[in-house]
Amino acid sequence: MKVNGNCHCGDIAYEAEVDPKKVQICHCLDCQTLTGSAFRITVQATPETFRLLRREPKIYFKTAESGSKRGHAFCGDCGTPVYRLPTDNSPNYSLRVGGLHQRAELEAPARQIWVNRRLPWVTEISGVREV
Repeated sequence: MKVNGNCHCGDIAYEAEVDPKKVQICHCLDCQTLTGSAFRITVQATPETFRLLRREPKIYFKTAESGSKRGHAFCGDCGTPVYRLPTDNSPNYSLRVGGLHQRAELEAPARQIWVNRRLPWVTEISGVREV
């Protein structure tokens, strides 16, 4: 499925191909902190299909306890999280679903990760596999 999106102020725009069945929820502490919310919802896009259409985002590199680094792209003006850069162990872009124009056309999330970090007041999400 072809998708396109942008940050809140519209300065950063992009397009990509995604599998609408591979939406996931992450409950890790980094996702909670970086979104200012209880979890993050993402969908993967291969580097071959991802293309920036307008303006380069700022990149923040987070070093995990394991030592691996992850680049998080965001708008330097409005602060909107846009995507995570590909890494050695995760070769795809991780698009932030909230910025996609086609977000309502994606399927419901297929899985949840880092559920051991899920906030206690976030109830079980029916039908979404926990890994």
